[in-house]
Amino acid sequence: MIKIVAEWFVKPESRDKFLELCEEIIEGTRAEAGNISYALHENISDRNHLTFIEEWKDQDAIDFHNNSEHFVKIVPQLKDLCSDEPRIILYTVNM
Repeated sequence: MIKIVAEWFVKPESRDKFLELCEEIIEGTRAEAGNISYALHENISDRNHLTFIEEWKDQDAIDFHNNSEHFVKIVPQLKDLCSDEPRIILYTVNM
């Protein structure tokens, strides 16, 4: 299993649009065969710092997701709504 933590730093004026787009990508992603979990979290001290925490069966599932129609369509739009590039870190379960 692979876990992804993807942090997004959303412009305050773009937050509503960002969340709207996230609803679409979440719906499509949760339907993918290799997805175990996929949720968007809000930083308690900064509501514009949003983080996807994802769990995937394997790298093939991530590759499929990264090339899916909804990912290719929505992620560039999400980036345009942010003040900085997202910070994306992949983890494997160790214990």
